[in-house]
Amino acid sequence: MSNYLSAEAPALLDRAELGAWRGLLRVHSRMTKALDAELIAEHGISLSSYEVLLFLADAPDGRLRMSELADGVLLSRSGLTRLVDRMERDGLLRRERCEDDARGFNALITTEGRDLFQSARRTHLDGVRELFLSHLSADELRTLARLWEKVAPGAAG
Repeated sequence: MSNYLSAEAPALLDRAELGAWRGLLRVHSRMTKALDAELIAEHGISLSSYEVLLFLADAPDGRLRMSELADGVLLSRSGLTRLVDRMERDGLLRRERCEDDARGFNALITTEGRDLFQSARRTHLDGVRELFLSHLSADELRTLARLWEKVAPGAAG
């Protein structure tokens, strides 16, 4: 008999566990698809592009190492490279060699990127409020923020 067949079956999720897990996945999927569609329709950029612009706009001098940017926007390095290639062609950012590491590159937001980010920000925040936040009370939002902090410290703030 193989190890797979003789191994003890994993404990299944109970109703509450399954509801919490699947709920998280459904909400995340629906929100990101809807927010992505709004940004594309209104501003011609994807949610991932918006996130890149957000991180760069918030960074000192509008500049981040590509590796830091990849960690922030939760893309693989190759996925980020492809996205940055497109954004650079569109004039939203530019790449430059790191002064302290000849092998590394920084991404730097351009004036065009900053302008697009500022106009897209209202669309994005309005979408977050309408599609997600408006369904919860102030107490529920505080509770949810505390719960996210328990699961992934630092992620909610």
